Amino acid sequence: MIDWPAIHREALDIFVRYLQIDTSNPPGNEKPAARYLGALLEAEGIETEYIETAPNREVLVARLRGDGSKRAIMLCNHTDVVPVEAQYWDMPAFEGVVKDGKVYGRGAVDMKGTGVMQLIAFLLLKRQGAALKRDVVFCAVPDEEAGSALGMHWLCEHRPDVVDVEFELSEGGTGTSRFAGKQVKLFNVATNEKYAGGGLKLTAVGTPGHGSRPHADNSAIHLMRALLKLHDWDRGITYTPDMVAYLERLAEAGLMPPLADKEAVEAQIRRSPALYAAFTNTLNVTMVNSGIKINVIPAKSQAFLDCRLLPGQDPEEWRQQVIDYIGDDRIQVEFARPVSGKPARPAEWDTELFWTINAVIKEAMEEAVVVPAMTVGATDNRFLRDRGIPAYGFIPCLLSPEEAAGFHGNNEFLTVENLNMGCELMYEVVRRMCSSRAPCRGLSFSRGPG
Repeated sequence: MIDWPAIHREALDIFVRYLQIDTSNPPGNEKPAARYLGALLEAEGIETEYIETAPNREVLVARLRGDGSKRAIMLCNHTDVVPVEAQYWDMPAFEGVVKDGKVYGRGAVDMKGTGVMQLIAFLLLKRQGAALKRDVVFCAVPDEEAGSALGMHWLCEHRPDVVDVEFELSEGGTGTSRFAGKQVKLFNVATNEKYAGGGLKLTAVGTPGHGSRPHADNSAIHLMRALLKLHDWDRGITYTPDMVAYLERLAEAGLMPPLADKEAVEAQIRRSPALYAAFTNTLNVTMVNSGIKINVIPAKSQAFLDCRLLPGQDPEEWRQQVIDYIGDDRIQVEFARPVSGKPARPAEWDTELFWTINAVIKEAMEEAVVVPAMTVGATDNRFLRDRGIPAYGFIPCLLSPEEAAGFHGNNEFLTVENLNMGCELMYEVVRRMCSSRAPCRGLSFSRGPG
């Protein structure tokens, strides 16, 4: 029997110390984080490997051996975090402050919290001495927040032996406590994700001149008109196969209208910006540059758009759609960076891993709903999926809207309750995937949080 209160205390201590390691990327300095996690594994007698991908950039890999009757499962997390604008935080971003049942710090939800849940599951499997049917690989990678060239992408290219697994769990899918204005226990298991390589640069060229003499050929005005037009662009709703399965399971749970009622379904999709993003190509203006001096009409103005494309969308076709919609020859539309890679390959969701996740959560919380879903951001899962591996985004927590806003946001936090829940659910999912023993009946969340 696992002493869960003691494990909860251990997890919180590990989490707080982990958040105190500044792994902002850029510049990227994840080696101390890899060594911190590695020391915890080594203290348990677990062999670890540190793989240097660049100076101060390391992948941490550890493995628990099974009997080989089934192929391995990987628990993968990234150690880097996005930078912080400290002036907008109410709490220090790298101190791991615990206050009012919340743990604050950059990376709390993205994704050091999930990394700790995976670590605890891994350690418990070792401590319990479970007879494993498959190897369990714990992998902590750098550079996810900057494209993964020195992280998972590097690992797949240079150390394919590490990623030779049957299944993988990482970030992407999150549980939520609210959906469509209702209090729910909804767990999304991400089996697909949008393509992040379709970002665009818009350039408008006009006639420069003295600020005292307004004229019609102002590049800033041309650019603003184009941006406003794109902002109001209704690109419709596209139904991908995994999102059809998502809607069907939500309808079964009474959280969405039946698919046959297309008008009602689309009305509900459009009411939620987060939900709508999973059904259309998105664009967001993120940077605007114009002018050299307050009294000079700018000759050139530029804007950068973050664009996320649905699976199956061709980046060049997308660029042409934007050009056609703007309909202004004065606006040049280019990719913000060279197009690399390709739209992500979806993972099959009707698998042993998905149904194990479903069973564990439903036994812990009878009223919970588990659905396959799409991640609207990019994750390391795409590299595994391209190798034909069912790689799932699975954060086993019920994030409040406030917690979910912490992804790349200010005052990022994870509740202690969610940390505890995540450790227990992650352990039970992985244990069942690797062991033939009966289901664990000692979960603290056997009835779910209130």
